Amino acid sequence: MSKPACGCPGANVRTIEKKETEEKTSTESRPSELRQWPTQLHLVPPSAPYLKDAHLLIAADCAPFAYAEFHRDFIKGRVLVNACPKLDDTSNYVDKLAEMISQNDIKSVTVPIMEVPCCRGLAMMAQQAVEQSGKDVPLVIAVIGVDGERKS
Repeated sequence: MSKPACGCPGANVRTIEKKETEEKTSTESRPSELRQWPTQLHLVPPSAPYLKDAHLLIAADCAPFAYAEFHRDFIKGRVLVNACPKLDDTSNYVDKLAEMISQNDIKSVTVPIMEVPCCRGLAMMAQQAVEQSGKDVPLVIAVIGVDGERKS
């Protein structure tokens, strides 16, 4: 591993060795599981009608790129908002997420993050938002490795 460009261990440059896989012969494409637009947390209003009684997915921006089955395992049946705890202005994220949860009777919150340290901030924000909402909402943190494997 090389020295991080910005001082963050999560920014270490890595090459991930993969075995060659055979191309699937099927010409069928898998449909997207995305149920709404926009998805970027900055752009989703807490009053968005699709949030009502939803299972909320708060995804780290990099997770869908690293985890090949992201649509099947995470987006399906959930409403997605995505964010980056390192690069976004996150100053209002906890308040905004808490408002989304409390105003919309959110049924559950799932937070797929990457295993890198800076990504833990998104999990912490989600946990604080659930607490601040005053609702008893199940919270699941799923950790994706930089190798694309699900760690938890």
